[in-house]
Amino acid sequence: MTQTLIGQIDKILFEEDSFFIAVLKSGEKISGNYYESDVSHIKGSAVTLHGMWEEHKKYGRSFKFTSIKVNQNELFFFLNKIIKGFTKKLSAELIEHFGAEELVEILDNDIEKLLEFKGIKEKRLKKIQTSWKKFRSMRRLGEFLSPFDVSSTLLTTIATAMRDVDEPCSRIKDNPYILTSINSIGFKRADELALKMGIEKTDEHRIASAMDYVLLNYCEQQGNSCVDKNILFRELDELLAFENKESFYEAILVERVGSGEIVQMKNNRVSPSKLYDAEKFIYDDFKVRAKKDNGGFVKDIELFLKENELTLGEQQKEAVLKINDGASILFLVGYAGTGKSTTSKTILDLLNTRYDKKEIMTCALSGIASQRIADTTGYESATIQSLLVKHEKNDTFPYGVVLIDEASMINSTLFAKVVSKISKNTILIIVGDDAQLPPIGAGNILSDILSLELVPIVKLTKIYRQHEDQAIKLIANDIRVGRIPEYRQKYDDFEFIEVNIQNYYAMKNSLSNDELRDVREQNSTNIIVEILHLVVSSIEKARYRLNNKLIKEYLNYFQVITPMKGGTLGTQNLNKVLQEYFNPNPKKCIKKGNKEFRLMDKVVHTKNENMTSWSGDGFKEGEDSNQRRIYNGMSGLLFKIDEDEEQVFVFYPNEDVVVVYDYEEVKNYLMLSYALTIHKVQGMEYDIVVIPMSFSHFIMHNTKLIYTAITRAKHKCVIIGENGAFEAGCRKFEATRRDTVLLEL
Repeated sequence: MTQTLIGQIDKILFEEDSFFIAVLKSGEKISGNYYESDVSHIKGSAVTLHGMWEEHKKYGRSFKFTSIKVNQNELFFFLNKIIKGFTKKLSAELIEHFGAEELVEILDNDIEKLLEFKGIKEKRLKKIQTSWKKFRSMRRLGEFLSPFDVSSTLLTTIATAMRDVDEPCSRIKDNPYILTSINSIGFKRADELALKMGIEKTDEHRIASAMDYVLLNYCEQQGNSCVDKNILFRELDELLAFENKESFYEAILVERVGSGEIVQMKNNRVSPSKLYDAEKFIYDDFKVRAKKDNGGFVKDIELFLKENELTLGEQQKEAVLKINDGASILFLVGYAGTGKSTTSKTILDLLNTRYDKKEIMTCALSGIASQRIADTTGYESATIQSLLVKHEKNDTFPYGVVLIDEASMINSTLFAKVVSKISKNTILIIVGDDAQLPPIGAGNILSDILSLELVPIVKLTKIYRQHEDQAIKLIANDIRVGRIPEYRQKYDDFEFIEVNIQNYYAMKNSLSNDELRDVREQNSTNIIVEILHLVVSSIEKARYRLNNKLIKEYLNYFQVITPMKGGTLGTQNLNKVLQEYFNPNPKKCIKKGNKEFRLMDKVVHTKNENMTSWSGDGFKEGEDSNQRRIYNGMSGLLFKIDEDEEQVFVFYPNEDVVVVYDYEEVKNYLMLSYALTIHKVQGMEYDIVVIPMSFSHFIMHNTKLIYTAITRAKHKCVIIGENGAFEAGCRKFEATRRDTVLLEL
């Protein structure tokens, strides 16, 4: 039976990955997990624990808790967690000095009085004043939610999102599931709160919210934009732990379709309306563009090519002819090394005979892909996100020609968003490689358009080699078709370092599962040792770039990429190991849970989120910040830690943006990026790419994944590990057909 224990934490005896063992002032030992912040923050705090007493081999009798609530002073909690400008130390000192009631009075009516207090200057006072005004009306929200064990992080998120909502407490009380409309609060967190508030498990609001969540989540996770209705009902059963509720679900589905949240299609398919609308828009838009004639550009294409000293193969020339013959939209699809960039440049040069250079815009999802297309074509380029932000207030982009590169990476929602900004009179060129991984998120526009042939398409398949000893493109294309490449030969740009388990199959018959696991673990460690040999030989050149403030060149110089996050050869472990080599003696660092972030660390942003940011020059010149969408996968350098303000600053050179993160946001939005998953590096390019290859990742290995990984290397690709795993992965075709609205239409 669950028991309750109340006490004050005196000493922390042990801590790892949010699990800790501590002693209360009364002498009792406690153990369990604390996720809200670093365990060190709650040393000295009064806590209420729910759990059971148990005997621990090493620590004796202890109270193992399943829930922990920190009994903080309500105003201290509010100032420290929600109001910008207050640290824990400052909050405690002010409350002690003025008392809670007088401090609230000062903050409301006489805030200048705080300048008399040590540690508060004009700049900080302004921050406190702005933040206090914004959140003052939200104190009631904190009081309303506190009985339901809402974490400080969740309260901050709700308070921020609902600051302009009238009567937020009443709105939440009527339907707690309105919280799912807030970024980062999914159904599960809202449901946990709703059930604590007494909502019935079969409440219609609950089922409707669960249905919206399951449908969108399933689509985003699986990459589909529509799904069989029976799969939706099965997933609902699993989430809600119900059985035989189909008729109940049918009734709610009718209501969701009626309210326009869900679209019901033929073949028993259902789609979240935002995904349906995106793909229906693309379908209709492309059909219109496919009928438009651009009028052509030059009378003699051969003469044009000769005069401009442009040499093209037959397939490349076909693409240029399609545009010259009148096509207003063209999909140019080609594998690594087939000359997509050369063909793109020639098409843009042709269009430049009518359109001024400033009327021609190229773009891509990642900053580095955008830079690459600018370098290879000579035309202006930007990231898709920066174009959308720049022209947010305009109906359409002010360009006569738009070229979108790396189209395989773009999911349905973003594709629709960018295409909706491109005027119907604009010539649209879409470039991509359908051998790469499909996009993260729902939809597979590039692949679907190739299947449907809605618009003019040219496919480039002939590979052009610049040098006999360069093999990355040939090896990648062998893998693309499921053929094992000549990977053991010596090349300038590719190397395979074998780290195999000797006599593995003989061992398999004689060793226990635990012993075999140890053998595999040892081999993974051996692979890491080989990776570190490469790190040591590359680190001087990497540091030269960093020391000379060539931030982009430093971030894109040496990259380890691996299929998975977990395990010895996953990103989490590799990042810890590589951090010790690339950044061993930082001047400052912060610890968040089991992660340590150091000054001058390579980091990656992990969620699409609006963040406080500046342009690179704007930050240097002390301009005011603004809110900007920061995207999952952006790579940057953590260049500043402000211990007084409890903030870190990251520069993202590919997008030329500086973003500030409060300490509490760091573990939610940042990860080290010395090692990244292959999905994270789509669209990126690095001088040297190192890929561990092991049977422990075999579930992830397939032709698309390995093809995408190898083609991230600009100058050198090194694969280290088991050749059997590599060869098996090269043969393994992964079906990437997705259920999409486009194909249903």
